[in-house]
Amino acid sequence: MTGALIPVLETRRLILRGPEPQDYPDFKATFTSYRARFMGGPLNAYEAWMLYAAEIGHWQIRGYGMWMIHDKQTDRTYGMAGGWKPAQWPEAEIAWVIWPEMAGKGYALEATHAVRGYLYDICGWITAVSYIDPKNLDSIRLAERLGAKKDPAAATIDGNDAVYRHPAPEALRNSQLAHGIEMEIGHYADPLFRPKGWALD
Repeated sequence: MTGALIPVLETRRLILRGPEPQDYPDFKATFTSYRARFMGGPLNAYEAWMLYAAEIGHWQIRGYGMWMIHDKQTDRTYGMAGGWKPAQWPEAEIAWVIWPEMAGKGYALEATHAVRGYLYDICGWITAVSYIDPKNLDSIRLAERLGAKKDPAAATIDGNDAVYRHPAPEALRNSQLAHGIEMEIGHYADPLFRPKGWALD
């Protein structure tokens, strides 16, 4: 699958496109920083380059992968979200990362909600998990807001991650949860909305 064939997804505020070479500096800045501590990092420059090459190659191998999250108005990149299943992963994963300075604005929720809908409705996924470091409280809160629940019976990657299982497509479709997620995304899209408390991705 070439970059031109990677589908483009659009949400209220965002455009999701396949990763391109020009997006690499933002990716490198995050994955060589403390922000990557829950994702195997911080990485050195070579490791970050190899991981980004894997992000692009994953689309070729699996037919799905991680989208780069762009602002619809400015085209600025905010992070990544998508499907991810490297070798040795027990199950296909829904994953996300938001650049540190863009956290707390609802972009991960908006992007991941759209990605999950695509993976369910277009790719035919019947289940999905997210592998999360137990200390990564921001990602755990986001998984729970997406309706994912900890699945202690599921196989982990290396025994050090928690597995959060997302609602099945039929349980999510036209559900109160789905409507609630849409409502929350609508709040974040309101320029007057100022969330209080914890910064949530």
